[in-house]
Amino acid sequence: MDFQIRSVLPLVIISSLLYSLAKAETSGSVLFIDSHARQYLRTPSPNDAFQSNSMTLREVGAAVSVLLGFTPSDPLSAANSMKLNEVLLPNPFNRPRAVFMLEVTGELLSVADQANVMFNAAYKSKIAPVSNKADIQLPGEEVSVVSLDEEFVDFTDEDISDFASWLGGSYAVDPLEALNGDLAIPLASGATISLHMSKKANREFIASLLALFRNSRKAVEMHGDLSLSNQPPAELLKGSFDGLKVLQEHYGPEGDAQKGLELLITMLSKIFDSLQAAYKGQIVGVILFNTSPAPESETMLNVMLTSQPSARWLEETKVPSSVTIAKVALVRLTLAWITGIVLIISTLLGVYFLFYMPLTKDTLLYSNVKLD
Repeated sequence: MDFQIRSVLPLVIISSLLYSLAKAETSGSVLFIDSHARQYLRTPSPNDAFQSNSMTLREVGAAVSVLLGFTPSDPLSAANSMKLNEVLLPNPFNRPRAVFMLEVTGELLSVADQANVMFNAAYKSKIAPVSNKADIQLPGEEVSVVSLDEEFVDFTDEDISDFASWLGGSYAVDPLEALNGDLAIPLASGATISLHMSKKANREFIASLLALFRNSRKAVEMHGDLSLSNQPPAELLKGSFDGLKVLQEHYGPEGDAQKGLELLITMLSKIFDSLQAAYKGQIVGVILFNTSPAPESETMLNVMLTSQPSARWLEETKVPSSVTIAKVALVRLTLAWITGIVLIISTLLGVYFLFYMPLTKDTLLYSNVKLD
């Protein structure tokens, strides 16, 4: 009996380890995209002895807080601080105070690899499966959170045509029926993705792309208004994208789903370039790839805005009565008369002693002072 238990126990341990490794491989990854004009992130080097290959969501949230110029709400351990030191430059006076954070949902395993190719100097790290969610607490008075999740339902053929031309593609409109044309966009790999809008999966995928494109333009306009203030707040552009999940469920992990992934990465690259121009290089991108989304479709990083307690003025708890007011007035009047009488007596005494002071040779007031 003991022999059977001893023989089964290693198998259980090995199985649990293999399950944890498999879970770690599919938990997701994160890309930190540095500015083109300024450097806010460290360049990963293989010579760093302390460099790791994974980060927890809590550490990613702490990095976002630091990039916005705020101290993480939760205290960090020495290991967590070392993780942040792998990503961020150790200069507290050089923070962009603007972050473009997008969570991409889907089970396509090559998402992060293709994105890392598009963004040359991106810092790539896996997400450790410690927890599937983390909170980012930010002061609501000092930060502006712009949502990129507003849906674009009533789009037209003209909107699709403008989007296609922005990406260097074309859209053939169907003259008989609206939203029934063919969209063709060249990709960086040399291939071309062709999507017919009559298919539900293609239409939902394009709708999610159009919403992200439109919301990013609104964020640029809002930044122009915020930059006019004397003390502009920090800006967090936060959104999620699940259009790849629709393509993957309809076409499978290969084929058009992979082309849709490449189209998304190309679009994100152009959006980030436009943000770089609008923010004058003072912005950093954080893209999370969630390959095992929760059934509730919750985001991996939840932003919470905290409000600081407002200053309170001292107020009287009781309304003073007429008797109390009369007593206070009598006391003040008495103190004023006493103070006046004392000042008059002091003045008269000073004048009297000044006029009747003895005039002698030793008086310093009427004699020359000789310094030996």
